Amino acid sequence: MSGHSKWSQIKRQKGANDAKRGALFTKLTREIITAARQGGGDVDGNYRLRMAVDKARANSMPMENIKRAVERATGAGADAVQYEEITYEGLGPANVAVIVTVMTDNRNRTAGEIRSIFTKIGGSLTPVAWQFEQRGLLSIPLKGNDPDEVTLAAIDAGATDVGSPEGGAILVVTDPADLERVRGELAAAGYPAETAEVSMEPTTKVEITEEKAARQVLQFVERLEDLEDVQNVYANFDLPDALLGQLEASVA
Repeated sequence: MSGHSKWSQIKRQKGANDAKRGALFTKLTREIITAARQGGGDVDGNYRLRMAVDKARANSMPMENIKRAVERATGAGADAVQYEEITYEGLGPANVAVIVTVMTDNRNRTAGEIRSIFTKIGGSLTPVAWQFEQRGLLSIPLKGNDPDEVTLAAIDAGATDVGSPEGGAILVVTDPADLERVRGELAAAGYPAETAEVSMEPTTKVEITEEKAARQVLQFVERLEDLEDVQNVYANFDLPDALLGQLEASVA
């Protein structure tokens, strides 16, 4: 997993305050509304909606909120706000490549906010997508299961890669088009996924070895993530475990 993914895990383990959780629910609601408007409100027939709902539930979003979001998108008199999906690319601190995906009802506002964050750290908006590739990611909780058996089941289901056990779970990588099928086969084998998503994963990484640089990169990523319109931030930095441990201790 990338350094950014590890850091995200640490933040989840520490717990989010009410303000952060409210912002997260706003982002999750936008994804549910957009998915339901594009493909309908049936999670069995709308793969994107199913992923959005699963992500919302994994982040403890109440079912009432999820149901309301789907109804807003598909019911009579639904909210007329339409969210536009936009992707920004650029370079941040330490020449780290970043892809930012947003859902916004005001393109000019969002562009200005993102450009301001890049400018303040001396970065630039420039094409970097060639340093990433789209992959399906499944997190399979072990729950006492033999990691080797889970790994074999994932390979049999068509996974392209399987990570080592970490934090009580195994990360399974798939081709994006195979994500739903692999998830279904693993669930049928008794290994349901805790999370499933299509992600932009780096093909080359920038290793950060100094604590100051690591903090700059993480603060930059967090400023982007804190923007209400931002749905996901993908970055190609990597942090050594020892340095990550120091940073984890500092936010304990």
